Amino acid sequence: MGHAPKFLAASMVCFGAALAFSGSALADGYDTYRGHFEPLPTLPPIPADNSLTPERVELGNMLFFEPRISSSGVISCATCHNPALGWSDRIPRAVGHEGQVGERNTPTVLNSGFFTAQFWDGRAATLEEQALGPIEADIEMAMSLEDAIERLKEFDVYPKKFAAAFPDDDDPINADNVAKALAGFQRTLNTPNSRFDRYLKGDLMALNEQEKQGMKSFVDSGCVACHNGPALTDSQFYRIQVPGSEDEGRFLVTGDEADRFAFKTPTLRNIAVTYPYMNNGATATLEEAVEIMGREMLGREYSSEEVDDLVAFLHTLTGEMPSFEVPALP
Repeated sequence: MGHAPKFLAASMVCFGAALAFSGSALADGYDTYRGHFEPLPTLPPIPADNSLTPERVELGNMLFFEPRISSSGVISCATCHNPALGWSDRIPRAVGHEGQVGERNTPTVLNSGFFTAQFWDGRAATLEEQALGPIEADIEMAMSLEDAIERLKEFDVYPKKFAAAFPDDDDPINADNVAKALAGFQRTLNTPNSRFDRYLKGDLMALNEQEKQGMKSFVDSGCVACHNGPALTDSQFYRIQVPGSEDEGRFLVTGDEADRFAFKTPTLRNIAVTYPYMNNGATATLEEAVEIMGREMLGREYSSEEVDDLVAFLHTLTGEMPSFEVPALP
């Protein structure tokens, strides 16, 4: 017992040394720059009127991969939002009903629950508002909601699944519930734990020096002014007329001249696997995209070294892909 005070004192010295080491280990010269970012949470905000229950997520998963709510019977949400392709399609512009080619590049649905505006032009504010648009769009799935609902009622499994997902509804197979189920499933399609997330949480070795320099350039250039928040998008709209595009963007929604050629800030999460880029999908590589954004949005020409650093940083934003099942057709 007489040695206890000496042992305690020695322990405190070691503990203090460990704290000092820990503190120094968390400083790598980029502390100020890390402070501009936040890690991606596991789940986005959940609306009060659409609980994220297992039954709704399961139903939404089924509907996401259900081609029979399209006129052709072969197109589903997953046709353009392919899990193997970053939940996008990796072609310049989406191809839908009868081979029609859309006007815009397909955005990924990954982390879309964090967005406060949906679509390139923001014509939907929520995932629930967004969910039904592709079903009805002539150029996408080309089926009326009435026909889609009747089609779902033809299969024994869907009355059971809708009843389990919406137990308080007397007639649960309806358009609102289709939207809620699809939105619920999409809110589970998140990609946390990227190398950048691990870096933000304290693993300073998760990024190499070039990637950290890219982060620094990202902040110093002003990219972070629009690409911020957990999904690295402010979900706001900015004028940019990228090469080859005459799309008038948000102007087609609002009619406001200030919105002509304005598009939503795209998420940078998983940007390395969701090519090609820009609203018209005409930009094939991240290097080209960085150069265009520097020139068109920031009024500057990046050096080749800056481009390489920024691209290296963007590659650290690829997270862990979500677990899901491709359901067998009932």
